[in-house]
Amino acid sequence: MSVGVIFFILIRMLFGSRKLILFITVATLLFANSMGFAQEGFVLPENVKRDRIKFELVNNLVIVPVELNGTRLSFLLDTGVETSLLFSVAENDSLELQNAVPKKIRGLGQGGSIEALKSDHNMLKVGKAVDKSHTLFVVFDESLNFSPRMGVPVHGILGYDFFKSFVVKTDYISKVLTIYNPDRFTKKPCRNCKEFDLSFASNKPFINVKISEALGLKNVLLLIDSGSSDALWLFRNNGYTRETPKNYFQDYLGLGLSGSIFGKRSKIGEIQIGDYVLNDVTTSFPDKNALQNIAFFRHRDGSLGAALLKRFTVYMDYRNQKMYLKKNSNFKKPFYYNMSGVVLAHDGTVTVKDVQDYKSGSMNLDRSEQNNVSITLPVNAAYKFFLAPRIIVAELRDESPAALAGILKGDTVLEVNGKPAYKYKLYELSALFSSKAGKTIHFLIERNGQRQKKKFVLQKVI
Repeated sequence: MSVGVIFFILIRMLFGSRKLILFITVATLLFANSMGFAQEGFVLPENVKRDRIKFELVNNLVIVPVELNGTRLSFLLDTGVETSLLFSVAENDSLELQNAVPKKIRGLGQGGSIEALKSDHNMLKVGKAVDKSHTLFVVFDESLNFSPRMGVPVHGILGYDFFKSFVVKTDYISKVLTIYNPDRFTKKPCRNCKEFDLSFASNKPFINVKISEALGLKNVLLLIDSGSSDALWLFRNNGYTRETPKNYFQDYLGLGLSGSIFGKRSKIGEIQIGDYVLNDVTTSFPDKNALQNIAFFRHRDGSLGAALLKRFTVYMDYRNQKMYLKKNSNFKKPFYYNMSGVVLAHDGTVTVKDVQDYKSGSMNLDRSEQNNVSITLPVNAAYKFFLAPRIIVAELRDESPAALAGILKGDTVLEVNGKPAYKYKLYELSALFSSKAGKTIHFLIERNGQRQKKKFVLQKVI
């Protein structure tokens, strides 16, 4: 029996039986080098100065297409992670991974460490950029699946290893990522850009900004975290939330590597990033038990997230420890939060029947004087059946409009405002729930085989 087969059996013993096929190749470093793996980091082809990559913007997050060892996937681009992660690969995907050994990793969330594989010498492509010896961690915990909450496939996270290789421009308006060869990037990237110095810890970028508090402005050190869909996280409350009058609510904040994250949501009056000033910024205060795995917690005040970054065109220059910002058309838009109290997610599929066309005949409408309408349909109407995402209530805030309307966690959502739920993208529903206080939302739900209509009004809490 070969070493590779033995190792594959050990992996199955460690992580259990899975339909996902991972071809694990155990090779010596000498063999890897003989296959051309001596190159370090991402590079653009010779004489290529830059490359433009279209991305999908989902809940303020940048999702880029990648190719890992010949398999096409989608990764979240995240300045807040040190190493690349792989998870949530579909069960029918086959993926070859190189030089894999078991590891444990920790991250934000209320759980402890999780099992993973460290895999070296992989081929990863992002646009025209290629890393022929890429290291990533493979996470098998099925609860750490970001795709159901985002509504689009997200197979992994790409962070420092990508940003360190280029000057990276993120245009949140055109949804285009531009990467520049840093050796040929010698001038200020754009007119009217503001330049900011960065500091680094654990290969993550930090910036000093000012935020308002009771006695004025305070200097804080924030992680630049493009992988957080929120605007601002603060780890110390320092009197920002109060009971009288109450200016916060408890909420689900997101999913981290070590599990779900809960905390308080509120607003701060002002944040100053150099000359840029933003007001009434939505701010989250995660519970302390979600912060226990954060390195440099004592020296870090919080995170600056994508809901704030998307108000700029952002240039990240890790080599020179610089960030450049230029405000865009999002800059003056108000900061929103989910006013419904409900978080939806995909949970499997359902079979949907829909009228496709008519083989013969026509539809007749007969209007009487009383304006009643009778409709005659042909008997041989054709139908199509297809699988659509099943959408469920994944999280529900206590005392929220949705909860008070009688919606329960686990309910299947069939329709939203008269439109089949599967015809929405999840981020469209998230935007709807954050759109305007006073807006009425109609749900058709299914619970225990029974259909029920529910109605609630979006309510401003803070």
